[in-house]
Amino acid sequence: MGKKGKKYTGALKKVNLDKKKIYSVEEALNMITGSHYVKFDESVDVSINLGIDVKKNDQQVRGFVLLPHGSGKEVKIAVFAKGEKEREAQSAGADYVGQEDLIAKIQGGFMDFNRVVATPDMMASVGKLGKILGPRGLMPNPKVGTVTFDVGKAVKELKEGKIEFKAEKNGILQASIGKISFGSEKLRENFLSLIETLNRLKPATSKGVYLKKISLSSTMGFGVSVKLA
Repeated sequence: MGKKGKKYTGALKKVNLDKKKIYSVEEALNMITGSHYVKFDESVDVSINLGIDVKKNDQQVRGFVLLPHGSGKEVKIAVFAKGEKEREAQSAGADYVGQEDLIAKIQGGFMDFNRVVATPDMMASVGKLGKILGPRGLMPNPKVGTVTFDVGKAVKELKEGKIEFKAEKNGILQASIGKISFGSEKLRENFLSLIETLNRLKPATSKGVYLKKISLSSTMGFGVSVKLA
């Protein structure tokens, strides 16, 4: 067994994880934060199996949540806007702001950003970047507030920890709720904010159990199945 394998096994033994058991959110987060064994600050992720049929248009689950304690990730934002809105984005802290010049730069290979915001009047031009931004999940979308004339607010919220989420194949939704260094209490509050938002977005046509299976894990750690009180 390799060095990494020994540390992983040691972390499992440290918390005495029973993979067949379903833990409370508090127990799961205490186990995850208490068994941290790598040198970098791991992300803490949640995976949720939703009781929806993503093939049906009226059962899509997509949205955003402003995590109360942020995501812990560095956010670099590119904004497509004109005139006054361009200045508004810059004042709010956008890293890159432009129009056709920024589009050309991205077409040339520039990708030093991980979020994109655009005003509605720029979307026809931004559409040229569909094949570049689309596969990376960076295309601005009004459903998650990244196509808006209120660019100042959009940039500020993204910097503060607004995350997007979308249920993918088989109704599985995955999101990051922070970093190990946050501690279990802040992670719990971020987690509950996500769950509250998901409950508000429950499709009216979704029948039966909505939040079917939930698990929490860290980047290099183990997964823990959790239940909601």
